[in-house]
Amino acid sequence: MSDRQAAMKDFLARAGWGDATVTPLPGDASTRRYARLAMDGRKAMLMDQPQGAETPTAPPGASEETRRALGYNAIARLAGADCARFAAAAHWLRGHGLAAPDIYAADHARGFVILEDLGDALFADVLADGRDEEELYKAAVEVLARIHANDAPAALSADKPLFDFDQTALVAETDLLVEWFVPQALGRTATKSEIEEHRTLWRAALAGIAAERRVFVHRDYHAQNLLWLPERDGVARVGLIDFQDAVAGSPAYDLISLTEDARRTVSPEMAEIATAHYLATMAAQGTPLDETRFRHEMAVMAAQRNAKIVGIFARLAKRDGRVRYLAFLPRVWTYLERDLAHPALADLRAWYDRVIPADKRALEIV
Repeated sequence: MSDRQAAMKDFLARAGWGDATVTPLPGDASTRRYARLAMDGRKAMLMDQPQGAETPTAPPGASEETRRALGYNAIARLAGADCARFAAAAHWLRGHGLAAPDIYAADHARGFVILEDLGDALFADVLADGRDEEELYKAAVEVLARIHANDAPAALSADKPLFDFDQTALVAETDLLVEWFVPQALGRTATKSEIEEHRTLWRAALAGIAAERRVFVHRDYHAQNLLWLPERDGVARVGLIDFQDAVAGSPAYDLISLTEDARRTVSPEMAEIATAHYLATMAAQGTPLDETRFRHEMAVMAAQRNAKIVGIFARLAKRDGRVRYLAFLPRVWTYLERDLAHPALADLRAWYDRVIPADKRALEIV
């Protein structure tokens, strides 16, 4: 038995789940592992987040220089191995009537959490089985409208501030495309001038976005992280998971995460239905948005997110050997090209067309 397995066994015993059957679940693109627990007719989920498996997150009030010195998680405002952020975000979401998992027990110092099991009905799976897409996507945007009825809290708990998804973090994410995708696509590293121009163009595109209204941003709001709970009512029909990296950011961000899903194709028609329903719901609840400004913000946030995803998938393939993510790149590039067609992003579009021509935007799966 490894030290980690022994620690898990000790935690389960102390939490009253020592006799549980532990069934590991398939992993994804993170260092966290999950297992299903079953004991005496009860069920739960175990989160296993090895401490020290990632670079540290940013301490409150850290300067940009300090964040850069600490590494990518700090500069990009990611939770890293800090599973207490998940628990704090879950508590905040549940306090607003949303279906985040209840936390049954936790040992944050060792990286273990026992949480409510919301089942297996991922949006991605129930949609593949023929469930009405419009019904689910409208339900998902109603959750966002509920969250966006309030400004972002300053903190999720007494010791967990809700970090701002600032320009430093957003630009650092777009750097991933230049750092990881460009060398694999072009067979060379990006030049210093290409890197600096890319950053300058992104800073210009993002200027002003951070000055708009800030809300709680899930940050990975898509069909693999939403569960359909039809036995519940209203916004509680949508189960929420994988929100440990939550930040304060643009209301557009989670909407475009949903409607430009890297792992499943969302048609422009369905994306427009979801967007229109979101805007109507926001207006109906007394928090209307300026539609022209919001759609501009959507285009910028969508392009930023998709540029980041191109870089992340290239990194997963090259650094971690997870080449299956390369199969998603054509879809993500389709979204990104559509996003860059917005007039506000014309200069960025020109950079991508010049540096990464259309015939260089796929990587071979080997």
